[in-house]
Amino acid sequence: MSELHAANPTERVQALLRLTQRLTQLLEEETRLFKARRPQDAIGLQDEKTQLANVYRAEVARTKQDPTRFATAPAPLKTMLRDATQAFHTALSENGHVVNALKVVTEGVVKAIADEAARQRSAPSGYGPGATTPNTPPKGFALAVNRTA
Repeated sequence: MSELHAANPTERVQALLRLTQRLTQLLEEETRLFKARRPQDAIGLQDEKTQLANVYRAEVARTKQDPTRFATAPAPLKTMLRDATQAFHTALSENGHVVNALKVVTEGVVKAIADEAARQRSAPSGYGPGATTPNTPPKGFALAVNRTA
């Protein structure tokens, strides 16, 4: 599904309003889960969120090309859509801030692990006053990161 199914502008506005409200709900739930430090629980939201976002993007693009798509819809309905769109953008902004904060924290943890691994590899070998550090350069190492965390 990449287009809203509507027979007229009123139905189109109603469908876009429902879509926008559902997307907002999904973003708010995802943000809540991220703030609760349970990002793994948000995985179940991704498929629906992606599908709805694609339809939303396509519909917005079509409306920009043809502004008459909503022309004859009732003004109160268009006002509700504007309000829902503003709430969607607010939820999207908050979600973006939370996702960015999680990214920074995750990158910091990965860097700390890598730094500690490098420090342990370059630790002096042997014990006592005659201990030496190896003359061979440290070898690289592999680190796997699970993107779902």
